[in-house]
Parts: sequence; C-alpha cells; structure tokens
Amino acid sequence: MSQHLDLEEQEQLEELKHFWKQYGNLISWILIAVMGSYAAWNGYQYWQRSQAAQSSAMYDEVERAAQDSDLTKLDRALADMKDKFAGTSYAQQAALLAAKTYHDRGNIDAAKAALAWVAEKSSDQGYQSIARLRLAGELAQAKAYDEAAKQLSGSFPKEFAPLAADRLGDIYLLQDKKDQARLEFEKAYKGFEDQVDYRRLVEVKLNALGVDPKAGASAAPAPASSAPETRK
Repeated sequence: MSQHLDLEEQEQLEELKHFWKQYGNLISWILIAVMGSYAAWNGYQYWQRSQAAQSSAMYDEVERAAQDSDLTKLDRALADMKDKFAGTSYAQQAALLAAKTYHDRGNIDAAKAALAWVAEKSSDQGYQSIARLRLAGELAQAKAYDEAAKQLSGSFPKEFAPLAADRLGDIYLLQDKKDQARLEFEKAYKGFEDQVDYRRLVEVKLNALGVDPKAGASAAPAPASSAPETRK
C-alpha cells in the first residue's frame, strides 16, 4: 500500500534530486575514473607477470645457445630479447651472458656491441656498471685507450667505484702514465674494505710503482751521490 510522502520527506527528496542534478555527472565520472584506474592497475599487473614469464622463457633460449656455443642461434635469441623485452632485467642478463660467450669464441666486436647496449640502455645501475667495466676491458685490449677511459668516467655506485678506479689505473699504466695510474690505484685501495681480497692485488700494483699504501707515502728515491769533485 502506497503512502503519501509527508512534507519533510518531500523536501529531502527534492534536495536529493537537486544535488544529483548538480553533481550527478561529476560523481559518475569520478566513479568511472576510479574503476578504470583499478582495472588498468589489474591489467598492468597481469601484463607485468606475462612479460616476466615470456622474457624468462626467452632468456632460457639465450642461455641454451650460449651453453652450446651456437652463435647463430645466440644472435637471433638476443635480437628477439632486445626487441621484445628490452626493459626487463632478463634482457640485461641475457646481453651480459651473450657478451661473455662472444668473447670466449673470439667474436670481440659482438661482445663489445652487447656490452655497449647494456651500458647505454639498462636502467639498473648494477648491470650498467658491470657492462661498463667489461667494455672498458675489451676496449683496452684493443688498445682503444681513450674509449676505454671514457667508459670509466662519470659516477659509479659505491660498490663499483673502486673497481672502476683500478681498471682506469690499468689503462693509464698500459699507456705508461705512471703518475695517473698511481692516483687511480690509490683511490681504488682506499675504496675497498680491509677484508676484500682484491685490495691486496691493488696493493701489489702500488708497490710496483714505489708506493706503500699502508704507509701512505711513496718510497723515497735513493739520494744522489754527494762526493766532492776531484780537481786536477
């Protein structure tokens, strides 16, 4: 049985109608935006999981090609990886693995190209640092010393900075720039923790340059002979 609305209820209904007429569209659009964002977030999460699964499977292809030393298959798998999943960590790992395989098989140009791609494209500072260090080594072996030094310029994360300084010292030493090499080795020595074994290797390099890093001073050169001249 229907009942007539009393005056107060009619006023409330009219206020609600007026409110909805004024703000209804805005509220609807806000709800649509919220629901759309939620749907987009779920879609992005699904896409991320899908990308991770597919890139993992493709990394397995790169790894199998590397284990078999099948460079033709490796070229193709790495190209697909870079084309489809360049932004994933699997792609960076795949390129680093491929670079090592290329190097071991004597394809130095391909190794340098793979390392350069990681150095330029990776958003992960760790992978980028590893690529720059290894690329500098490849360039130094090719006697492209200026290009090698360029890879080691600029900043590195704290854990990689001593390695970069040591590698740069090696490059200067190859060019017989002993003073510059010493400065870089000293920087590397100070950057490594005491318990790190690699620090001892840097110490040996400094000793060979006449520097005792524990004493913090260069070995003093032997004094010139001060015997008086004999006159005829």
